[in-house]
Amino acid sequence: MITRRQAQELLDRHGVRPSRALGQNFVVDPNTVRRIVRLAGIQPGDRVVEVGAGLGALTLALAEAGARVTAVELDRHLIPVLDEVLDAASPRPTVLHADALQLDWSLVLSGASAWQLVANLPYNVATPLVLDVLDDAPAVRGLLVMVQREVAERLAAKPGTKAYGIPSVKVSYWAQAEIVGRVGPNVFLPKPRVESALVRIVRRAEPATSADPDVLFALVRAGFGHRRKMLRGALAGLVDADAFARAGISPEARAEELSVVDWGRLAT
Repeated sequence: MITRRQAQELLDRHGVRPSRALGQNFVVDPNTVRRIVRLAGIQPGDRVVEVGAGLGALTLALAEAGARVTAVELDRHLIPVLDEVLDAASPRPTVLHADALQLDWSLVLSGASAWQLVANLPYNVATPLVLDVLDDAPAVRGLLVMVQREVAERLAAKPGTKAYGIPSVKVSYWAQAEIVGRVGPNVFLPKPRVESALVRIVRRAEPATSADPDVLFALVRAGFGHRRKMLRGALAGLVDADAFARAGISPEARAEELSVVDWGRLAT
């Protein structure tokens, strides 16, 4: 485990400063790291991909729990730090110097049919990264991610809530999501100005609706693009009165009132 003092010593020894541009806030609290591993339900032999390995605190904890870890880190300055921290880990994690938003997931995950993604995600890539994994990496059966609290609320939001939007519908299409913990700023180096939260996302065996996803999400984007409008106005030219009636959806409803299954009926 890596404490705040050890993390600062690592940074000083390698001449590295946390990058605000890369959204780097390193976890330096052993209890938080253990909590993440526990909530992810990691068992010996599990295949885990971690995005944004940072100083390796979570990577090391995952390895200590017996996981076979592939850790992805964009910042080349942190690769020597990870090599030092993980040198004695068993099983030894694989470290990839890569941009997770540009990965070919089929290649990265080719070693096994079932993976988990466990990560303290950089705030600036959290939402697109989660949605990319759900879209493009079916081998990832579950995710346990630490993200900014507002992002967590959007990923796990239910219809009719203020946070519910396009990311919420996309997550609901592929998976079930819930916030499983809150995290204060004191566990990070440097301390962020916002709170974080832990989100568990479990992929469904099948998408929530059989509707054509291209049609479905074209409607979702149009609906939330005019969030204050009733659906009959927001979806004008895309959905006619008869289609609303056949789907059992009120044209006076607004986008945030519809579940992914409702959107699927409209798309069909």
